[in-house]
This record gives sequence, structure tokens and C-alpha cells, in this order.
Amino acid sequence: MAPAKSTCWPLTDVVVDCREIAGVKDLEIRSLPCRVQSLVRLAPDVMQLKLKLPTSERLLYLAGQYVDLMLRDGTRRSFSMASPPHDNEHLELHLHNYGGAFSAQVFGRMKERDILRLEGPFGTFYLREASARRVLLLASGTGFAPVKAIIEQALASGISRPLTLYWGCRVRADLYMNDLAERWQTEHGVRYVPVLSEPRPADEWTGRTGLVHRAVMEDLPDLSEYQVYACGAPVMVEAARTDFTASCGLPPDEFFCDAFTPSAPAGSRARTAPCRAHAALPSSPSPPHWRRS
Repeated sequence: MAPAKSTCWPLTDVVVDCREIAGVKDLEIRSLPCRVQSLVRLAPDVMQLKLKLPTSERLLYLAGQYVDLMLRDGTRRSFSMASPPHDNEHLELHLHNYGGAFSAQVFGRMKERDILRLEGPFGTFYLREASARRVLLLASGTGFAPVKAIIEQALASGISRPLTLYWGCRVRADLYMNDLAERWQTEHGVRYVPVLSEPRPADEWTGRTGLVHRAVMEDLPDLSEYQVYACGAPVMVEAARTDFTASCGLPPDEFFCDAFTPSAPAGSRARTAPCRAHAALPSSPSPPHWRRS
């Protein structure tokens, strides 16, 4: 016989202790027109989309946050910004081709000078600058986009905390900005470790293989002095959160993440919220959204 289910109710007043995220609450969520400045295919299934805002407008956001991109038919998807806030020239997004209607528009019919609309910023995935901990950034696929923004903003601000980046992809072509990450390592001392889970013979890959979060655990078995930022596939993010805190000594409240999922099938309205593995909750509202890797 299955055990009876019960519901617990507080018998006295309850105080919820929520760690407020400084900065997010002061950012205005705006809806702005934008023009497609360029479309560049970074990989067979990854498009770099650069958007230009009106000359008199500027979107204030934190590196790591995302915007909702809206097409004329009302379709909207959420994409992390790959450009840092100090870059006033354009907003850069990295879009993965999942084969749906939105992807078909971006990869097939969209062209330069098309007018779109965006809304944002949203999200609580950004670098906690008040901390002195070492920074470990963990990305899979196009989860690299917000990580790129965070690293570029950190370097521009002269951060003194050590930065380590692990980027996990399936095959060599998926490391679509590998040269950039290698330059960060050579020119700025950012430790960079790319990891492929299914390298092909044609890749001639001699680097690390397997699960990217496992590579971290092999190299850094003690994460007690780190702050971790993970972005990408939900299975990777959840595995990293669970294993890092259980086996590597990472304090649970030093794990920050944003998990990506493909959009819902036509006719449904799935909602995927930013990962809340840490204690902090958003202090600005975010609408239902589809997270796209």
C-alpha cells in the first residue's frame, strides 16, 4: 500500500529569507524596435545575429541576461545576449537551429535590415562582482553566449579574480568561437578547456572528451573556493549542480545557472524558468518564455 500523502501548513507566521540580487531591480524592462545588422553562420546549425537599436536608444542590462525576440507574427523566443553591456554598437545573439518555425525564419528567410522587436532584459544569470571567489564558467553548446558576455565584461572592467572556462560540445564544429576563447587564454590568462562528448574521426581531436562537468571534477576536485556559473542544456546544468555540491565541496549558494530548452511544439505554451539552484530569486518580473540554446 502506498503511503498516504499529507500537506504541511505553518502554524505561525513565516519569514522567507531571500537574498536580494543587487542591480537587477534597477533595470527597466523595455520593448524596443531593432534592425538586423548582420547574419553570420558560426557553425552549420548556429547563427550569429547582430541587432542594431535606434540611435537614440540603449538597452541597459547585465552581462549574462537575455531578451525576448519577437517576430511580426507575434512569435517570441528568449535568447541570451552574447555581447557585453559596454558594447554600444549592437546586441549579439547566438541562435541554434532546432528546425522549428522560428529557426526556419532566422536561418531561411531573415535578412539584413529586417525590423524586429525585442523585450528585456530578463534573468538573474550574471557575475556577482562583490565576491572574491575564483570564477568557474561552464557552458554547453550555445550556452557559450552569455558566458562570452560575462567574460568580456569582466576583462573590460579589469577583474582580478581568476577565470576558468570549460566549454562542452558534441563535435569540433560546435566549438564555434574556439579561436576567441583561446585568445582569452593567451592574452588575458583565462584558463580554457574545451571538451567534446562525441568527436568524429574527421575532427582529429586530441583534447578532452566526455562530459564537460566531469572534466571539471577531474581537474578541480575541490571547488570550495569557487563560484560557478553554468549555462546550457538542463541535463548538464543539473548534473553539475548536483555533483559539484555533493562531491566537490561547492557551497550550494555559489552555483548560478541558466538552463536552455528548445521551444514547445506548435499549439502549446511551455514555460522554462531560469535555473534557481542558488538561493537568490529574481527581483524583476519575467514573462513566460522559451529558452533556446
